[in-house]
Amino acid sequence: MIVEVTRGPAVESRHAIDAAVVDADGALVWSSGDPDSAVFPRSAVKSMLALPMVESGVPDRLGLTAAEIALACSSHAGEIVHTRAAASMLAKAGRDVSCLACGVHWPSNEAASRALAAMGAEPTALHNNCSGKHAGFICLACDRGLDPAGYEKPDHPAMREITAALAAMTGAVLDERNRGVDGCSIPTFAIPLRAQALGFARVGTGAGQAPVRAAALARIRAAVAANPLMVGGTGKFDTDVMKAMGTRIFSKGGAEGVHAMALPEKGLGIVVKARDGAGRAGCVAVATLAARFLGDADDKLVPFMRPTLCNWRGIEVGQMRVAA
Repeated sequence: MIVEVTRGPAVESRHAIDAAVVDADGALVWSSGDPDSAVFPRSAVKSMLALPMVESGVPDRLGLTAAEIALACSSHAGEIVHTRAAASMLAKAGRDVSCLACGVHWPSNEAASRALAAMGAEPTALHNNCSGKHAGFICLACDRGLDPAGYEKPDHPAMREITAALAAMTGAVLDERNRGVDGCSIPTFAIPLRAQALGFARVGTGAGQAPVRAAALARIRAAVAANPLMVGGTGKFDTDVMKAMGTRIFSKGGAEGVHAMALPEKGLGIVVKARDGAGRAGCVAVATLAARFLGDADDKLVPFMRPTLCNWRGIEVGQMRVAA
């Protein structure tokens, strides 16, 4: 599988894609390149990391909203709707921004960054794209009666529970041999694409999971489908594709060209990795595979499968596409 970038009549760049499409029984339905390549999913697996919080009843005990559950699965753009929700989650756990261990960066949403700068303000950890995920971890730790300090470390009891959920969903062994440190300081693990795709097939269906976990997965899917803006933000791929497709697609990107989808009605999980780390190529590849396996969604997915490229004057200069 190759994603091409055109300029005028010529192909300007080519991105090689490794991919796996897996059903909820673990069968490999389709692949490209090396489906057993072990790659860091990074943010793509946030829904699985949120499972311990949701399935243990934390949202009900703390009064978390569906939008806040969606934010716990997000890589958000730092818009005010995101920072307010992250702050609300922390407040419900009796904590504040000082507890967040994700670090600080400017919002990826340009309007949000400009608004901060216009006020003479600096970003906080609430603006970090992972603040919702981290707020969920803090909610879990506090609900367990644990000191949340150090929650981001591999040996913290809450993080051990979170890592165990990821291991159970993917069927992968997760330990110091395949562990790295994510951009937001939590552990991240190099997991074969096939295993990641199995995890997403389970996210989309709940198949083979205990009733409590299956119910938590259904709750996460419903929260995300009802609040796609919380998962990414204005103009973000995951937000826009889920707005277009509703409950038919659960989409979540990672970093370095990783992108994942669950297709609940087909019982499939899809994970792609652009070998050169190009996120734009991962988006095109995963959207093209979703259209192929859904079979009747081309009209809604075409903008994601073949996005046009424009220059700074808004003139169309090329497009992206999967090579024939």
